[in-house]
Amino acid sequence: MDIQLEKKKGLRKKHIPYVIGGALFVFLLGWIIFGDHAATLRVDARSLTVGEVRRDQFNDFFRVDGQVQPITVVQLSPEEGGIVQEKVVEEGATVKRGDVIVRLSNSNLDLEILNAEAELAEKQNLLRNTQVTMEQDKLTNETERAQYEIDMRRARRAYEQQKQLYEEELVAREDYLKAQEDYDLAARKYDLVVKRLYQDSISRGIQMEEMEFSLANMRRNIQLIHQRKENLNVRSQIDGELGLLDVVLGQNITPGQMIGQINDLSDYKIEAMIDEHYIDRVRPGLSATFERQGATFALTVRKVYPEVREGKFRTDFVFTGERPDNIRSGQTYYINLELGQPTESVIIPKGTFFQSTGGSWIFVLDADGKRAYRRQIKIGRQNPQYYEVLEGLEPGERVIVSNYESYKDNEVLVLE
Repeated sequence: MDIQLEKKKGLRKKHIPYVIGGALFVFLLGWIIFGDHAATLRVDARSLTVGEVRRDQFNDFFRVDGQVQPITVVQLSPEEGGIVQEKVVEEGATVKRGDVIVRLSNSNLDLEILNAEAELAEKQNLLRNTQVTMEQDKLTNETERAQYEIDMRRARRAYEQQKQLYEEELVAREDYLKAQEDYDLAARKYDLVVKRLYQDSISRGIQMEEMEFSLANMRRNIQLIHQRKENLNVRSQIDGELGLLDVVLGQNITPGQMIGQINDLSDYKIEAMIDEHYIDRVRPGLSATFERQGATFALTVRKVYPEVREGKFRTDFVFTGERPDNIRSGQTYYINLELGQPTESVIIPKGTFFQSTGGSWIFVLDADGKRAYRRQIKIGRQNPQYYEVLEGLEPGERVIVSNYESYKDNEVLVLE
């Protein structure tokens, strides 16, 4: 007789792997649906710099370093070229307008003066000879006119006598007509001589004026050449300080070559190179300040140069009030340039996170400060202390503003 075995109730050993697998499947399914999949990184909280988001006054300015320069710099360039014969003044000396800085020599210019003076003497001799000849011609012409005048008078007397005799029928008609013709011819010759002498006089006057004008031009030319010789003495154009003199004895200097500069120390300006990021916002008339020896000094933008070199453009500032007592050319001042009026804004402290994010996102701490979550934000203006936040943050929140280089690809930071 067969014995029927009773089936065991409960979990059998062979079923355990299925149960575990099912449990793992349920856990994975729940993690996929409800879990946090963000990339998480554990960081040392002591290595972070945390800033608070707050609503406060935002001063729209930035800081730039500028160098003190003379208000005006005059280039020292000779009008005439030559060999450096003497350096009368050394660099750094105070000079007055008209003081000789450098003396040059030019043998070619000396030769030009001699040639011009010789040509002038020749022209003067020619003029004198011409004047003598013209005077002689004038006397000859006057003599000829006097002779024709006498001939005309004699012919007129003969004509009048023959006319009277003819009327009394004492002479033949032919003699009367011949006397009349002789008188008419003498009168015409006399009129022609007078006209010729008048034309000669005009021609003589024009010729003399041209020669006098030519001589005057030659005299002016000699004066200009002598002035050119005077220009071999290179002089200061203003009162100031000889800031640079780049010549040596015996050096050949060409006309217009820059050999130095004179600084006008009656006032100063500050020259700064500003990042091209601000080129659309910096304009003449903007206010600026800097601190020196515990005092604040006011400046204004005088000129903005349009040319950009190596990512920067040049700007000149001038003083609008007091100057520092010990101001010197070449000193460096750190200038705060105001770009606009202060406004109330949401701000965060500046930090190195900006280099990694470009201001497009930031890590925001949760309420207990144990975790930081990545959040999209929008940065507006900035000054040396703060960023202006346009979107993404609320006052009272805390953000990490230190460098993100080692964890910029993570979404969550766990602070330990």
